[in-house]
Amino acid sequence: MVIWTIANQKGGVGKTTSTICLGGLLADQGHRVLLIDTDPHASLSYYFGIESEDLELSVYDLFIQTATREQILQSLCPTKYKNIDILPATMGLATLDRALGNKGGMGLVLKKALARLEDEYDYVLIDCPPILGVLMVNALAASERIIIPVQTEFLALKGLDRMIHTMEMMQSEQEELFDYIIIPTMFDKRTKASLLAYHQMTESYPNRVWKGVIPIDTNFRNSSNAKKTPSDYSAKSRGVIAYQNLLLSLAEQQEETAK
Repeated sequence: MVIWTIANQKGGVGKTTSTICLGGLLADQGHRVLLIDTDPHASLSYYFGIESEDLELSVYDLFIQTATREQILQSLCPTKYKNIDILPATMGLATLDRALGNKGGMGLVLKKALARLEDEYDYVLIDCPPILGVLMVNALAASERIIIPVQTEFLALKGLDRMIHTMEMMQSEQEELFDYIIIPTMFDKRTKASLLAYHQMTESYPNRVWKGVIPIDTNFRNSSNAKKTPSDYSAKSRGVIAYQNLLLSLAEQQEETAK
């Protein structure tokens, strides 16, 4: 089971879109995919029509009790796509840092829960909130690779710096180094701001930035309105093609790592 976390400490950079698009493409290939929503706003859950506040169980319950495999499975929600399930979020997640942030062992809750689902899924994609706290720490600790979407504009670069600093702090407390890749998103080659931001990104992190870009594409918004994965809504759109190229690159890197 391959686990990827999509994270950034700045909002509005394309985290949820990246999670949905990559998850949809993996499902199109026949992989069993679990999407995990760790953002209290539950945008990922709502995207697939899940009214998370009406649910009896969610990712929140993993943190307030030690869940068995059966209880974790009961927390999962199917979608209209046969290869995609969701572990939904609720607003209750917003209280976790205050209630449990200082409690020992809370950084590995998600990793331990996913270990119980090892044979259920081929890929797990975790969508993070844009706030450093127990949820992001759990998502980072559970993943094999961290995908960092970064909007190609100046303020987003500041958020990227904070994200890298966060991972460096966490790495000082563990033996394994984080494997991460930076994904330039919302790129518009017609604007000087996008071009300058992309140049600065590649200059600052030359070995970590993906060689491609995710362009601005209105089909992402349209697919959201239709509650469809982007590849289902418009498989030939430039945004989906860009994510297909990203997925190919990630798969090649995964193979190299496995050797």
